[in-house]
Amino acid sequence: MFLVAVLSVSVVSILPTVAMTAINYHQYQDALHAESLRPTLRLTTHAKLALESFLTERVSALSLASRMTSMAELTRTDKLPAILKHLKQACGGIVDLGVITETGQQVAYAGPYQLEGKDYSQQDWFQEVLRRGTHVSDVFMGHRNLPHFVVAVHHEGSNGEGFVMRATIDTEAIKRQVLSLDPRPGSDAFIVNHRGVLQTPSRFYGKTLDQASLAVPPYSPQAELLETTDASGLPLAVGYAYIDGSPFVLMMVKRPDLIQEGWISLQREVILLLVLSIALVLGVVVAGAKYMVNRTRESDQKRAMVLHNLQYTSKMAAIGRLAAGVAHEINNPLAIINQKAGLIKDRLSLSPELPSPADLLPAVNSVLRSVDRCKAITHRLLGFARHMDVQPEEIGLELLLREVLGFLEKEASYRRVQVELRAEPDFPPLQSDRGQLQQVFLNILNNAMAAVEDGGHIDIDMRRTGADAVEVAISDDGAGIPEENLSRIFEPFFTTKKASGTGLGLSITYGIVKRLGGDIRVTSREGEGACFTVLLPVNATLDRR
Repeated sequence: MFLVAVLSVSVVSILPTVAMTAINYHQYQDALHAESLRPTLRLTTHAKLALESFLTERVSALSLASRMTSMAELTRTDKLPAILKHLKQACGGIVDLGVITETGQQVAYAGPYQLEGKDYSQQDWFQEVLRRGTHVSDVFMGHRNLPHFVVAVHHEGSNGEGFVMRATIDTEAIKRQVLSLDPRPGSDAFIVNHRGVLQTPSRFYGKTLDQASLAVPPYSPQAELLETTDASGLPLAVGYAYIDGSPFVLMMVKRPDLIQEGWISLQREVILLLVLSIALVLGVVVAGAKYMVNRTRESDQKRAMVLHNLQYTSKMAAIGRLAAGVAHEINNPLAIINQKAGLIKDRLSLSPELPSPADLLPAVNSVLRSVDRCKAITHRLLGFARHMDVQPEEIGLELLLREVLGFLEKEASYRRVQVELRAEPDFPPLQSDRGQLQQVFLNILNNAMAAVEDGGHIDIDMRRTGADAVEVAISDDGAGIPEENLSRIFEPFFTTKKASGTGLGLSITYGIVKRLGGDIRVTSREGEGACFTVLLPVNATLDRR
């Protein structure tokens, strides 16, 4: 019992601890994973805003310059270089400026190359700037043989004469911004275009204008974090952002296994805490189990004694309800004894001669028969009420039921209640406890007698239900049991007899049948009577508690 208590309490105590540790383990791991990736998303968001600000600043400066100056002024030899100088001072990263007519001819140029007169009419970027008003190109080499990209704006003059102002931006400007993100070892930051061509050099995926092996993530208006794998199957956390108004996609790549180094120390602490918790639980369980097992054993002994006394008290209460009938049954032979004794006294006192034995013998025999009848009644009553230990014996169930019916015989006769007992042929004897079976059937039959009206009917059917089991069905045509009460009738202290019921009879009956290894079922329809079916094993394994 002690070992069972220790094992059961330990399992109940330790399993939740292990379960909660496992849950917390995974929660901590997920939380640290998410927390370790959050800086990547935050840096990507900030870098997106910075790059968009960088491009917007240059587009706005170029647009302002085109609006403040007419194309005629821009074609003057000193005007465009002066604007270029001011833009370099204000923005930085601008290499040259060009003014292009709407037919695609570059009519003015300021910068280190001789590009005046160049025709851009057939180039895609020129057609796009005419349609959209602004354009930011991919990075390309061009005749400069250096990576650069172009920002262009279209301005419609007041006289209807439009032109395009085009500025070349050195990629070093955006390259410095990407490098300022300061990726740690195992991480990378770079810009690609929508086709996956590198616009800035990458630590792991190639030089500027190489095709990156990492796929371009799907478009999103804000910075996103994507967990994926590279071509070799290595897990990666990729923060990316599409730069509005440009073909650029900023990407920050990190290895999750490198950014979760702090998880290893926390993992050790979690496991150590689990081991210490289990050791503490086992210590408390072993110490407490000894105390609890002893207390439980004492409580079980007290409970068994209380239930035994309660069962006996219920049995005596049932006998008390039959006392009037028993008293009436004893009064009949006592009246005969009184009559015959008075007759003998009169014969002896009134006659001068002693009467002959033949005259007195019938009266004496009547007295003796009445005494035997009283003796049988009192013996049956005392035997039923005797407080005996559980004792298995061979029982003829039909004879036992007729003995129980003997207590109800006078009440049934007085109320004209017909009781019919039917048994199948070759009904087997039972190995069970006589006293407990008497109490079971007395309780059920008492309830049946209370339920039927005067002139009612009670049927008792004894049947085999198999080689090792029998059943006794006791049915009546009384008031029946409401459907809502059927599930509660075996509960302690539940009764429908508000004036006289204690609610213990059927509860005790149910407990006795279970201890005898059987079962009890009830079926009823209100107003049509009830049927209690007691199922009993032929050879009961008795519970002596």
